[in-house]
Amino acid sequence: MRLLTLTMEEINNIVEELDGESKALKKELFKMAWFMRGSLSIDEAFMLDYQDRTIIGEVIKDNLETTKESKMPFF
Repeated sequence: MRLLTLTMEEINNIVEELDGESKALKKELFKMAWFMRGSLSIDEAFMLDYQDRTIIGEVIKDNLETTKESKMPFF
């Protein structure tokens, strides 16, 4: 197993990479919960799988585009 032979620098790089991925996921989930205006809690967002998050993200993107095109207020 390669992990047992990693240097401290390599381990730190992996930890930093995973930390960045974790922060990006949290940001995506908080934005998703915000855009859903309470119909999706942050706890529910954390339980979604990748495919569900992708679909919801596409729905949000489509709705934002429709709002821009129709010039309807969003906020």
